[in-house]
Amino acid sequence: MKPNKFIALTVALGMAVTGYAQTCQPDEIAYKVKNEAFNNSKVEEIAQFMTDRLGGRLAASQMKLRAEEMVVDKLNELGLTNPRVEFATEFTKGGWDNLKNYVAMTAPYYCSFAANPKAWSGSTAGLVKGECVVVDVKNLSELSKYEGKLAGKIALMPEQRKYELSFRPMASRYTDEQLSEMTKDKRPSSRSWSRGSYDRTLQQAIDSMLAAEQVIAVVTGDGTFNIPGSRGVAYKVGDKEPLPQIVLPIEDHGRMVRLVNSGEKVEMELDIRNQFTDNQRINNVIAEIPGSDPKLKNEVVLIGAHLDSWHGGTGGADNASGCITMIEAMRILKELGVSPRRTIRLALWGGEEQGLYGSRGYVDNYLFDGESKKVKPGYDDFALYLNMDFGSGRFRGVYLEENDMAFPFFETWKKPFVSLGFDTLSPTKVGSTDHVNFSRLGLPAYQFIQDPLDYFRTYHTTMDTYERLSIDDLKVNAAIVAWLAYNAAMDSERIPVKPGFPSQLSDK
Repeated sequence: MKPNKFIALTVALGMAVTGYAQTCQPDEIAYKVKNEAFNNSKVEEIAQFMTDRLGGRLAASQMKLRAEEMVVDKLNELGLTNPRVEFATEFTKGGWDNLKNYVAMTAPYYCSFAANPKAWSGSTAGLVKGECVVVDVKNLSELSKYEGKLAGKIALMPEQRKYELSFRPMASRYTDEQLSEMTKDKRPSSRSWSRGSYDRTLQQAIDSMLAAEQVIAVVTGDGTFNIPGSRGVAYKVGDKEPLPQIVLPIEDHGRMVRLVNSGEKVEMELDIRNQFTDNQRINNVIAEIPGSDPKLKNEVVLIGAHLDSWHGGTGGADNASGCITMIEAMRILKELGVSPRRTIRLALWGGEEQGLYGSRGYVDNYLFDGESKKVKPGYDDFALYLNMDFGSGRFRGVYLEENDMAFPFFETWKKPFVSLGFDTLSPTKVGSTDHVNFSRLGLPAYQFIQDPLDYFRTYHTTMDTYERLSIDDLKVNAAIVAWLAYNAAMDSERIPVKPGFPSQLSDK
C-alpha cells in the first residue's frame, strides 16, 4: 500500500471511530472553574437559602409561590439574564398548605407524636378526640363489618411495614466494583416490570366507606426511626374536602395498632388545620447566560433540577441539592465572565413530585406539540439537558440513556474531572425524574450517577432538611455542571438526537 493511501485510510478510520469532532475546552478554563468552585464557593450560602429560608415547597402551594419569587430575586442578585417565573401547565389539585399540626395518643397513656398530615387531606374541627379502631379490610366483602361502627372514631389502618434490623451503613458511596458494573450494557438482558399488589378499587371502596361512616381522621404508618414520611391523597379543585389523614412513623403507628389488637382502649387527640387554594398552575423558574455566536446563540444547553418538594421538611436532598448545584454552576460561569456560543439556560422545575409537571410543560411549550405530533422550533435548537435529582451525593459519572452517540462527547469532556472521581459513563436508562420528558423525544438528556449517601433513608420524610446536604460534594457537582455546560455550549458539534427521531414521534 502506498504511503499516501495509508494516511488517507488512517484518517478515515479515525473519523469513523470518533464519529463527531467534539472538543474539550482548554485546561486553563478547567482550572478557573475549579478555583471558583472550591476557593470562592457560595454553596453554603445558597444551601441555607434553599432550605432554611425557603422552607417546604409543595407543588402549587403558597409556600411554593413564595419560593419562586425569592429564587427569582436570588438569580437577579447573581446577575443572570432574565430570571423569571414561567407558567408550565395546569394542575387540577390546586394549592394546599399545612398551617397547624398536633397529634398525640392520650390513652392508655399520653404520648405526643411526630406526625405529618397527608398533602391535600382535610382539617379537623379544631382540637378533636376519639377512640382508635383498626380498620383491616382485605376484600370488598369485609367492608360491611364496619357499618355503623366508626362514627366519631379514628381509623387506624393496618400495619404495612414492620421495622427490620439492618446492618447496612446509614450512608454509603459507590465502590469501584459497583461503578465498573454500571459501565456494562444491559440492553441484551430481558426486562420485566410489575405494578405490584396494590388494589386501587379496594382502596377507593375503603376511602368511600370511611367518609360515609364519618370517622374523625385516618392514621397510617410510613417512615422509620420515628420520622414520618410525606405522602398525598387524591383530590382536585371542586371535590369535597377529604378526611384528615395523618402519617405517623411505623414505630408509633405500629404501637397503637398492637395495643388495639391486644384489647387495649387507645385514644388520640388531633388538631390539624390545612388550607386549600385555587391555584391550578405549575410554574418553572428560568434564567440564562445568553449565547454569543450569531449562528448558535438560539441553541440551548439546559441544566436543571426540581424546585418543588414535599411539605414535611425543607426538601434538602430532594431536591434543594439539585437546585443548589445548578444555581452555583451558573454563578461560577457568570463570575468567570465566559461568553458561551450557545445559550446556557437554568430551569428549576415545578410539580416534579406529582408527575414531572414542570418539565413536561416546558416540553409542551417549547419542544413538541403532543396533539399535532409535530416538533416545535425549540426541538432543533436543543443541544443538551443535564439533570440532578438523586440526592446530595458526589457525581461519579452520567447515565447516558442507551445513546451510544453521547459517549465520545462525555469521554472527551470529563477528563479534567476524572481526578475527582467523575469517570463512569453508563449506557443505562434511568427514570422517575425530569430528564425523562426530554429523553422520550430522542433528545440528549441525562441524569448524573451520584453517591447514594443516606438518600434512600431520608428522602420524602420530615428528615429531608439542610442536614441531609453534603456541602463538599455539592461544590464538586457544581464545578462539573459548569464545566460540562460550558463545553456543550462551545463545541462546534453537539450530541445528536437518537436515530429515527423526531420522525417516529408522529407514530406515537
